[in-house]
Amino acid sequence: MNTARKILIVDDDKMNRLLLNTILSRMSYYVSEAFDGIDCLEKAVSLCPDLILMDVKMPGMDGLDVTRQLKNNDETKNIPVLIISAHDQLPERVRAVEAGAEDFLSKPVEQIILKAKVKSLLKIKEYNDNIHNYQKKLEKEVEKKTVSLKQALDDLQSASDKLRLYSMDTILRLSQAAEYRDTETGEHIQRIGYYIHAIGKALSLSAQEIETFQYASPMHDVGKIGIPDQILMKPGPLNESEWKIMKQHTIIGGKILSGSDSGILKTAEAIALTHHEKWNGCGYPYKLKGLDIPMAGRITAIADVFDALTSKRPYKKAFSVEKAFDIMAEERGKSFDPELIDAFFSIKKEIAEIRNTHNLDHTAPLKWSELTSPQQSSGASLP
Repeated sequence: MNTARKILIVDDDKMNRLLLNTILSRMSYYVSEAFDGIDCLEKAVSLCPDLILMDVKMPGMDGLDVTRQLKNNDETKNIPVLIISAHDQLPERVRAVEAGAEDFLSKPVEQIILKAKVKSLLKIKEYNDNIHNYQKKLEKEVEKKTVSLKQALDDLQSASDKLRLYSMDTILRLSQAAEYRDTETGEHIQRIGYYIHAIGKALSLSAQEIETFQYASPMHDVGKIGIPDQILMKPGPLNESEWKIMKQHTIIGGKILSGSDSGILKTAEAIALTHHEKWNGCGYPYKLKGLDIPMAGRITAIADVFDALTSKRPYKKAFSVEKAFDIMAEERGKSFDPELIDAFFSIKKEIAEIRNTHNLDHTAPLKWSELTSPQQSSGASLP
């Protein structure tokens, strides 16, 4: 054990260094010497001794100044320092402790005391080294485990994201199944999702709210799967009894989507039930009014009506974007939540671009320039 221990003797007196070197070498320690403070600081870094024996009175920096610098250096601060001084008064010992020294030895040096202090300080150094090495080992293990855990979490998140995308793809495809019976393409439900996303951003909704509304909205008309074809695809206006049946698609959709623990499906249920409710309470199926209508239903209503107005249906031709905006403006505070419709109008250009980009109605592309010259409303009723 001793042969592995390195001791650095720091003293400007050659004879003192020789005396200490002789004593410690006989104890089988590896001994090095430094003749002043600068030499000590350099060798403390290069040799990494296990113990430094430090004389106090030296030219240039004294032993206490050298000790302070050693203790302020991360590379040398853990090396124990044994101060050796010709002054044995209490103030001298206090200054040594304040400088950071671990122990104090007075001159002339007594071998038995020197040997005892050296052995004691080396044992403390060995103990501290073991603690330090164990801490480093733990840190590496923690780092390794952290990297492993992060990778596992990343893999889990990736799997979760893929599962979510697969779920959304399934929802979209099932929603399209209902829309195809209504002569609509999947573009209709995708456009509604894009409109809702844009309106949500204009309202400064949270990313989570926007995502939930956007992914739930494709299921707004899933209840149409329960409406007879002769009503759903009738080319002309519906009579009173047919209209009563058509309005049931909201109830049917709500029942199809009810009972799920999924947040998206719960929102989809609310949308299916309430996207035909009106701000003034004249909608269906429950004649809800104002804020009693869920936010998801109020936003979807705006997106759905705009897309219906600008799309060709069995019972109507497609209105221009400008015309659709005019019609919807008249319904502010009637069919639509004033705050939400204002947000919708604040992003007209973005809404028109969405309609142009996802336009499969085989009509001429919609242009933003069409919105710069307002026209009179025809008084057409909302779908």
